[in-house]
Amino acid sequence: MLELAVTNTFVRLIILALVFAVAVGIVLVIINWIAKRAEASRQLAKLSGSHASMNQTALIDQERESRWAKIAESIENSGISLTDTSNDKLQQKLKAAGYRSASAPRVYTLVRIILTFGLPAIWLLMVAASSSEISIMRIYVISAIVAGLGFFLPYLFIEAKADRRKTAIINGFPDSLDLLLVCVEAGLGLESALDRVGREIATTHPLVAELFTETTLMMRAGASREDAMRRMADGAGVDEIRSFATLLIQSDKLGTSISNTLRVYAAEMREARRLRAEEKAHRLPVLISIPLVTCMLPTMIGVLILPAAIAVIREIGPALTGG
Repeated sequence: MLELAVTNTFVRLIILALVFAVAVGIVLVIINWIAKRAEASRQLAKLSGSHASMNQTALIDQERESRWAKIAESIENSGISLTDTSNDKLQQKLKAAGYRSASAPRVYTLVRIILTFGLPAIWLLMVAASSSEISIMRIYVISAIVAGLGFFLPYLFIEAKADRRKTAIINGFPDSLDLLLVCVEAGLGLESALDRVGREIATTHPLVAELFTETTLMMRAGASREDAMRRMADGAGVDEIRSFATLLIQSDKLGTSISNTLRVYAAEMREARRLRAEEKAHRLPVLISIPLVTCMLPTMIGVLILPAAIAVIREIGPALTGG
C-alpha cells in the first residue's frame, strides 16, 4: 500500500486532498467552538445587564428565502454553525453592499467555505486528468494558494460592491436633497416629501429612492421618525446619509425649520460634490503622466536621438578606426 502511494500520482493526489480536508475541517471545528462560546457570552451579558427593552420595528417587506439561504439553514440545522464571531460587523458590511436579508451573513460564510474547498478540488481534478507529471510540493502550494483565493474572493466582491453602492448614493444624494427641499417648501410634510422624491428619482437614482421609500413605509407602519431615520442611515452605510438623518432628528426634537436645515445641508452637499469633481480633475495630469512616461517618452527619445546616433556612427566611427 505504501509503495502504491509513493508510485501512483492519483493516489498521492487523493491523500493530499484528504489531508487538506482534514486540516480545514479541524480549523472549522475550532472556529465553530469559538463562535458558540462567544455567542453564549453575549447572551449571558444581555441577560445579566439590562432591564431596558429594545424597541425594534418589524420589517415592512420580508424577503423570500433564496436557495442559498435554505441551504445555509439546513446546514445549521445539522449542527454546523455558519455564524461568524464578528457577525455584527459582517452584517453592516453586507448591508452597505445591498444585502439586507437576515440570512445574508450565513450565506456569505457558506459561499466562502464552498469556494475554499471547491477551487482546490477542481485544481486537483485537473491535475489528475492531465498526463503531465507535477511534483507533490507544487501541487500542495498551488492548492493552498487557490484555497486562499477562494477564501478571500467573496470579501473582495463585497468590498467592491459596497464601494460602488456608496459612490452611487453619494453622487445622487445632492439632487435628491434639492427635490426634497422644493417639496418641503411647497408645503408637504417630511413623510410625503420623502415619498414624492422617492417616486420621482426612481429611474435616475434608484438606490437613494429605495432608501427614501423604505423610510416612508417605516413611518407609515408606525415607526417613529427618529427610528426610521436611524434605520435609513444604518442601511445606507454612508456618512452623508448619517449626517442627514442626524440633522433631521435634531430639527424634529428642537422644533427648528426643516426647510432651512435642508437648504443649508443641500448647499453643503453641492459644494462637496463640486470639490470631489475638482479633485478628480486635478488628478488627471498625474494619471496621464504615467502612460506618457511609460509609452510615449521612450518613443520620442528614440525618434530624436536615433538620427544623430546614426550620423555619429557613420562619420566618426571610420575616423576612430583609421578608415
